[in-house]
Amino acid sequence: MQEPWRDDEPIYRQLRQRIATLILNGAIKEGEPIPSVRQVAADYQINHLTVAKAYQELVEQGLVEKRRGLGMFVLPGARDQIAASERDKLLEDELPRLLVRARQLGISESELNAHIKQMLKETP
Repeated sequence: MQEPWRDDEPIYRQLRQRIATLILNGAIKEGEPIPSVRQVAADYQINHLTVAKAYQELVEQGLVEKRRGLGMFVLPGARDQIAASERDKLLEDELPRLLVRARQLGISESELNAHIKQMLKETP
């Protein structure tokens, strides 16, 4: 079952992120086509213009290219570009918020470190 759309962000941005995640996870590899606008619009039951806007952002970010008559294809280096962007987002946006929240809840540095180390051991 598909993850529902959130109300806090436009659907085209959420779709762009879903496609980027598929590329990052290797579900869509560099050089491979991404699903057509019509197919995605039908699968997710959203307007084709919404899909086209998400795809246009992927083009502008240099992650995919349109090949006339063939569709959209993932560009070489797209996965590395997405990974670098996501790392920056984690370190610059998400981690500071986590630390602020931990301080608010009275979680010590040693307790936080212990939990992180334990989680790293448990995840493959």
